[in-house]
Parts: sequence; C-alpha cells; structure tokens
Amino acid sequence: MENNHHHHHPNEVTGLKAGKEDLNQLQEDHAEKSKHGSDSAIDHSKMNHSKMKHDDNSVPMGVAGHDHHKMMIRDYRKRFWVSLIITIPILVFSPMIQSFLGYDYLLPGNEYILLILSSIVYFWGGWPFLKGFVEEIKAKGPGMMTLIAMAISVAYFYSAATVFGLQGVDFFWELATLIVIMLLGHWLEMKSVLGASKALQLLVSMMPAEAHRIKPNGQVEDVKLEVLEINDVILIKPGEKVPADGIITEGSSYLNESMLTGESKPAKKEREDKVIGGSVNGNGSLKIKVEHTGKDSYLNKVITLVEEAQKSKSKMQNLSDRAAKWLTYIALIVGFGTLAVWLILGFPFVYALERMVTVMVIACPHALGLAIPLVVAISTAVSAQNGLLIRNRTAFEESRKITTLLFDKTGTLTKGDFGVTRIVSVSNQFSEDELLRLSAALELSSEHPIAVGIVRKAKEKNILIPKLENFNAITGKGVEAMVEGKDIKVVSPGYLRDKKMTIPSDAYSSEAETVVFIIIDKQLAGYIALADEIRPESAEAIKVFKQNNIKVVMATGDNDKVAKAVSKELGLDGYFAEVLPHQKVKIVKDLQDKGEFVAMTGDGVNDAPALAQADVGIAVGSGTDVAAETADIILVNSNPKDIANLILFGKATYKKMIQNLIWATGYNVVAIPLAAGVLYSSGIVLGPAVGAVFMSLSTIIVAINAQLLKYKIGRK
Repeated sequence: MENNHHHHHPNEVTGLKAGKEDLNQLQEDHAEKSKHGSDSAIDHSKMNHSKMKHDDNSVPMGVAGHDHHKMMIRDYRKRFWVSLIITIPILVFSPMIQSFLGYDYLLPGNEYILLILSSIVYFWGGWPFLKGFVEEIKAKGPGMMTLIAMAISVAYFYSAATVFGLQGVDFFWELATLIVIMLLGHWLEMKSVLGASKALQLLVSMMPAEAHRIKPNGQVEDVKLEVLEINDVILIKPGEKVPADGIITEGSSYLNESMLTGESKPAKKEREDKVIGGSVNGNGSLKIKVEHTGKDSYLNKVITLVEEAQKSKSKMQNLSDRAAKWLTYIALIVGFGTLAVWLILGFPFVYALERMVTVMVIACPHALGLAIPLVVAISTAVSAQNGLLIRNRTAFEESRKITTLLFDKTGTLTKGDFGVTRIVSVSNQFSEDELLRLSAALELSSEHPIAVGIVRKAKEKNILIPKLENFNAITGKGVEAMVEGKDIKVVSPGYLRDKKMTIPSDAYSSEAETVVFIIIDKQLAGYIALADEIRPESAEAIKVFKQNNIKVVMATGDNDKVAKAVSKELGLDGYFAEVLPHQKVKIVKDLQDKGEFVAMTGDGVNDAPALAQADVGIAVGSGTDVAAETADIILVNSNPKDIANLILFGKATYKKMIQNLIWATGYNVVAIPLAAGVLYSSGIVLGPAVGAVFMSLSTIIVAINAQLLKYKIGRK
C-alpha cells in the first residue's frame, strides 16, 4: 500500500480485494509483531515496506498494520459524514426534489451553489473511487472502482455542463446521494472485514509481553519475550499467561487452554507435562523449562496456519473472482448499449445518460467481491478458536461430501490410555510383579498407549524398573531386548501365531481387552491384559455422523475381538482389525474405488500416507504437533465430537458461500435490466440513487450473512 490512507487498491476487481489484502497484510504484520513481542519497537529497516510506509519507528509493525486498516475505515467514515452534511442543502435546493415535494425555494444563483457543493462532494467524497479508478486502469483490471468512477464522473460533468448552458436537467442530487451511499457501503464493508480478522488478533494478543526468568543463582528477573532462549527456566505465577511452550520442572496447576483447543475444562498439569504458550495458569505456581520460543511456538504455528488457510484460494473463491470480472464487462457493455438504445429510440440524451449511469452503479460487483473472502476469513478464524485448524480450504469446503469416515481407533474413539486389567503368569518361575517389572523395562521408552499403561502400572506398584540392552522393535508385532541377561519379548498375539506358539485359552476373557504376551528366553512366561475405555463423546459424535448419512468405519492395530467389541458398542458400520500402518492406505483406496468420499482421521505421524490418500485428511493430535504436514485439517483435541463439528461447520460454511453468491449475483440479474429500463412501458424504472441503495444493501446483507457463521459452530 502506498502511504496514503484513503484509497482503494489497484486491484479492487472483486469489490473488496482491498479488504482481503489489508487482512493479509494485517496478519503478516501480526505475525511480525508476535515474533518480536508485543510492545517492543522493531528495527524497521529489516521489514518489508513494499506494502506500507510508516514514519513512527516506535510502533511495532503489527500495530501499524492494524491501525492502517482502522485509518481507512475512519477515512471512509469521515468522508461519509461530511458528504452527507453537504448533500442535505443539495437536496433542499434541487429543483427536481422541490417539484417532488411540491415547494418552491430557489436562491439567487441557485445552480451555481449546487455546482459548488456538488463539486466538493464529487472531488472530496468521491476521491477514493476516482483514485481507485486510476489504479485499476494502470493495473489493466477494470472493476468496481471503474464502474463507480465512470458513473459519478458522467453524472458530474454532464450536470456541470447544464449549469453552463447545455440543454437538460442537472443530476446533482443524484450524484451526491450516490456518493454518500457508496461511501457508506464501503465503510460498513471494511468494518465487516476487520471484524473477520479480529479473531486472529485475539490469537496474537494471547502471548504476554514479558516472562519471569529464573537466573542460575535463583533470582527472578523480568525479561522481554524475545530474549527467552530454549532451556531457560521461567516462573509462571497463578493467573498469568504462559509465555512460551515448555515442560513443567516444578509445581502443578490447572491450565485453561480453551482459547487454543476449544476445550473448556482446565487441564491438570504436573511435572514433566507440556504446557502451551498462551494458555492461562490456574492457581498453582509453575516453573517451566522453555522448549519453543517465538517462531516455533504452538501459537505461532496456529497463527501461520490460519493465515495460510485464509490466503489459500478455494474453488469457490476462484468462481466468485471470475463472476466479478465478468460482471464488470457485462456492466460496461450493457451500460453503453443502454445509452445507444435509448438515444436510437429518440429519447433526450439526459434520459439515456441517466439510464446508463444507473446501470453502471448497480452493476458494481461489490457484494460479489465480498461474498466468499469474508466467509473464508470468518470460518478459518472461528475454527481455530474451536480447536480445528484448516490447512487446506478446498478440503474443508468439500467436507460436506464425506460419505465414509475412517477412524484410527486409539485415542480418538477411545481414550487411548490403556489401563492394565490383568497380569497372568503361566510359568512358575515368574511372579506377576516380576513379569510387570521385566516388561516395563522394555516399554519404558515407548510412547505406545499399551507401553504407557504397563509402565504406569509398574510405577503405581513402586516397582524399580531395570535397565535394558540391545533394544529392538519387531515391526507391528512388539519389542524385544536383553534385561538382566534374559532375552525378553513383549509381543502381540500375531507374533505367537507366526511362531506357531499356543495362545493360553483363558487369555481373552473380555472382548474389549488387548493382550500382550511376555516371552522370556523363547518360552511364553505370561501375559498382560489391558483395556482402553471408550470416550463418552464418541457415541454422540457417531449419532451426528449417522444423521448426516456418513458411514463410520474403524481401522485399528488391535485384535479382532477388541475391534469387534468397540465397533458393536458404538454401532459402527464396520471395522478393520490388526491393521499395520501401511495397510491403511490400501483401506482408504479400496473405499474410494467403491465411490466413497473418504475422510481419514489419524495421528498424523504414522498415518501420513493414508491421510494424504484420503479425500479429506484429518490429523488428530496432541496440540503441540501442529505441523502435521500431510493433513488438510488438524484437530487440536482428539475429540470425535470435533470431527462432527468440523463436518457440520464445513456444510454451514459452504451453504453461506452459496447463499452469498446467489445474493450477490441474483441481485444484479434483477437490477441491471430494471436500471436499463426494460419495464419502462409499465412505468418501472430504477433511478441511480435507488440503484445505489440496493447495491449497498446487497453488500451489507452478504456481510451480515457471513458474520452469522460465527454462531454455527457448537461451542463446547
């Protein structure tokens, strides 16, 4: 942007590209700001000034970007009010209005007074449009501004000519009201766009400005956020915001992460737990070791993702851009055609001209330029606040087409934390506690839910876990290592089958249990049974999918019995058991070959190929692994209700886009012929000012309709 604050942009082809650009610029600046901490002054020489010029070096760029947009809004507002005040005397002294209202009051030199007042409105009030017109022509992209500028210029110069002796009636009052209404429309529109970007600012403003760093000697010093280094230890007092991602080294507290995950109930965090920058500490005091600062922090990744999603064009947006361009050309053709037809029909030039001006004003594809971008901006921001991060706009819009949902069971439909239900020894050599002690040694370093369950049980019993050597993972089947000179394997039933070992008959007593077998020196020593609780939200989510005619299928590495039990309990449409990670891609492909539109949910790490293959890939993850590269949509919580929300919200978003496109184009389809005078014989003709009112109305309706989207996503 140049350093002039009252202008629209060279490419205002689609009505509010300017707004979109400001939005993007605003976000770029905010990203800039969040990198540098919120109040610090920033070295401006290093920043991209191609879009902005600001002289005040003390203002962080982000704030400047935001203010720039506010200044444009203020500028339109000021021009609107001043033009409105000047328009009142223009209306009072216009002969045509006087004849409408049946009074007669002309001042000496009446038309000159009208000319002077109208000149102010035209040159000062209409300045943003005239400037925009010049920029559009330079950019060889005639659009919105071209239409408005041509309409007001023709009206102004024609009316001025009548004052100096040209035969005809002046247009001053229509010119003035037209400009006033256009300014109002632009002002409201920009406010609407700013509203859409507020959600991002909220995210940005969540980081505190300072942190309490603990020096090696134990003293606490307050430092600016950007000074924090990885591995610094910082203190977080009760009620404060967490300044950076990190791991708790001391203390425990409940943290409210709702702004990041949408999860309303505070999460209990203790030593060794991760905390996310931007979450709010409860009433405990914490010391944390910093893991990510600035750019790599969770919050920054979220902001970047939201920005990318808002910039990435969806199919719908390309459609609206094309429609807007066509409308501009149609308007110009119909406009000049109208002028020619009325002249040929022998009407006075002033009448033919009025028709042409009206056509041009009405045809402004204002609403169209706003129809999609606003919905995009709002839906992306609202989603982010509800723990849904959209990386790929097109996939999000297509989520309405999903016919089959493939769930990776662990941690999504079920809680994912396995609890040990039974430990059974089959040899007399080893007691149950001994089996637990040896198997815990193997599982200690693993993140796998089963491993975590076994280790947790050992810790509960205060068992000292021995060291191991020569650790080796048996792909998809388990782990093996040497412990205290014994060769120990903890494996799945599949491994026993491969090795033709007999599975103890009482190993499976409950359907929902998962059993791992412990083999010591090639002999089966016993087994541990674990069960994974089904999430209470799963059943509700599945109801929603069923109502939307979506089949729910589960793919799990678990044995058939467990899979069957979970599937039965939740009323799934099918399941695949004992699936290895690489087989998931095949499952997705097979479903697609049957003509299903497949959404795959997985944890984004080992499911990457399947997520990429699916029509919509949804990564479900622990919030901190935000950069699940292959997924289209990332769920911060592993809650299946979020997926239901996502699909419903995707549908609502798509509906809004269609509604807005219909509003924006339908209005033109009706209004352009009326303005051209198609119904002249039945006495219905739209005047330019009325045309302008309708045009602004359609824009405002589209803007309000987009804002309604905020109420569509289920706040938990």
